[in-house]
Amino acid sequence: MARILGVDIPNNKKVPYALASIYGIGISLGKKICTEAQIDPEKRVSELSEKEIAAIREVALKLTIEGDLRREVAMNIKRLMEINCYRGIRHRRGLPTRGQRTKTNARTRKGPRKTIANKKVETK
Repeated sequence: MARILGVDIPNNKKVPYALASIYGIGISLGKKICTEAQIDPEKRVSELSEKEIAAIREVALKLTIEGDLRREVAMNIKRLMEINCYRGIRHRRGLPTRGQRTKTNARTRKGPRKTIANKKVETK
């Protein structure tokens, strides 16, 4: 297994798809990294030489990925919550922030349905 920026990438996949296992790199960015490092995107990770892996590392070091990106995203969300803007309030409550409806969907954010028990009728 090749190790790039502290992440083991799978050997059996093609390079752009294997790079997508790194947080902050998708398939399209993986293809751009391959062209910038002058590596054939059709190659599999197991076929790469140490020199090619080093070239990928150099290109990837220029990007904001993994821990730095996670920290940046968390800080952005924290900032929104501190200034009490609408999106920050939605984050704090665990609800959708981008205008999706919550009357029906949004179960993954709102949690499982809470059924209300039937009202019991008193007998005299």
